[in-house]
Amino acid sequence: MYRVLVSDNLSSHGVKLLEEAEGIEVVVNTDLAKDPAALKAALADFDGIIIRSGTKLKPEILEGQTRLKAVARAGVGVDNVDLPTATKQGIVVMNTPAGNTISTAEQTFALMLAMSRNIAPAAAAMKAGGWDRKKFTGAQLAGKTLGVIGLGRIGLAVAKRGLAFEMDVIGYDPFFTAEKAAEHGLGYAATVEELVPKVDYLTAHTPLTDATRNLIDAEMLKKMKPSARIVNCARGGIYDEEAVADALEAGTIAGAAFDVYTQEPPPEDFRLRTIPSALCAPHLGASTDEAQELVAVEAAELMIGYLTRGEIKIAVNTASVSQAEAASTRIYLDLGYRLGSLASQLCGGAGVKRATLTYRGEVATKKYGLVTSAFTKGLLDAAIEGGANMINATSLAKDRGIELVETVNESAGDFSTRVGVKVETESGSVEVDGTVFGNQYLRLIGLDGFHLESLLDGTLLIYRHEDRPGVIGAIGSVLGKHEINIADMALGRSGDSAGGSSVAVLHLDSEPTAEVVAEVAALPHVTGVDVVKLPGKGEAIAGVTA
Repeated sequence: MYRVLVSDNLSSHGVKLLEEAEGIEVVVNTDLAKDPAALKAALADFDGIIIRSGTKLKPEILEGQTRLKAVARAGVGVDNVDLPTATKQGIVVMNTPAGNTISTAEQTFALMLAMSRNIAPAAAAMKAGGWDRKKFTGAQLAGKTLGVIGLGRIGLAVAKRGLAFEMDVIGYDPFFTAEKAAEHGLGYAATVEELVPKVDYLTAHTPLTDATRNLIDAEMLKKMKPSARIVNCARGGIYDEEAVADALEAGTIAGAAFDVYTQEPPPEDFRLRTIPSALCAPHLGASTDEAQELVAVEAAELMIGYLTRGEIKIAVNTASVSQAEAASTRIYLDLGYRLGSLASQLCGGAGVKRATLTYRGEVATKKYGLVTSAFTKGLLDAAIEGGANMINATSLAKDRGIELVETVNESAGDFSTRVGVKVETESGSVEVDGTVFGNQYLRLIGLDGFHLESLLDGTLLIYRHEDRPGVIGAIGSVLGKHEINIADMALGRSGDSAGGSSVAVLHLDSEPTAEVVAEVAALPHVTGVDVVKLPGKGEAIAGVTA
């Protein structure tokens, strides 16, 4: 008999499905979400757990769990589950990304309309006995320009509703091209910087990552029209809340409507609460009867399918492959992921159109399609809510108009195995090549036509420069001044003589600040600098390693 714990409030329809499933015993105990120690102890007696956002499955709770096999999140965000620990423990984590799409899109427009028409203050004034129509004159949506950052499920649903409101809709997504946007009837912006000055309304629908944290900051807000209004129904932290408060008080923008916050609930002194032009709601995006029922039923079905039939669907930290396949391809999956992540970071947010993967040597004899999935996960991870995974990465790429091309040559070249990648974007292309030494060493052996041999883990500082004496020493001096240690270094240059173009890859023991990078970029003969963050050596990658 499998035992499933439900630790957050779940729609009765989902609980009923579990109760009626043969071979499953379900226990509902929402008090455990508030007591981490009790939750950790209780999980020792369960095969699965279904959660919403209230339960926090931190490393200290998941570590040492030998019976727990599966987590089903009734909702899209899995930031309350420590995925690396779950993966290490062999616990599959599944989510329900589609269930709250419509509810969140509708909440976005509910806030947009309420903010534009001053619904909340007008209603409060009416309840207080007032009647002042002139004071609450608003703005209509028709004819205005709506900017949508992130064109995944929810972003596209919002864009579709914007078109229905007769708005001009412009979208930005690092994995959308102008052609793909046009297919949906949308205008296209190549960057966020290009988008924000054009819009009357701005809404973001992206995951919260290092790249999107404070994406809309004080500088971005200064680029907006004074009449512009912003909405956040995605993740707290995408907008710099203090900068938004400053902008509202200064009249830099006209209004803001927030449903999500960096800290939930926000502290008592949260400034947006007190600013008249700010509309705040208590995270109601998915709080509809329909959405809660959909995600509950889907979570229950995922758990039943996994426990009783061994099915893995919509997993965010594993792939549906056999143990034998995972063992024989594990090192290549790791290589593919790192090359994808490297290429994604080097692309700098430009719209990706095509990725060509060339498999040569031993890797060509394996299930290289899995390597393509791992590569695609690495390419998309930063832009996908909850992260891509081995199961859905290639379909997500296809949805974004990215063409994936595989070429195979089983004969070995200079290396026993080689994975070559060319990623083409709206503004150019990036080429990276990798290999495997032995059974554990991953190496970067090619970068945009330069031959080199670099580590493929941790923090990499990649700089392009003219092949002149003293350049490398100068960069080393800058890093040394800031107490940043160089663990390893690889060089590549064009031709066999000095004076041409060169590239260097430094493996650093700590991440340089933006100021340090700017100082390196300002050195004579340096033509480009990138900082790339990859998993550490031997680090398990959620959704790639089994």
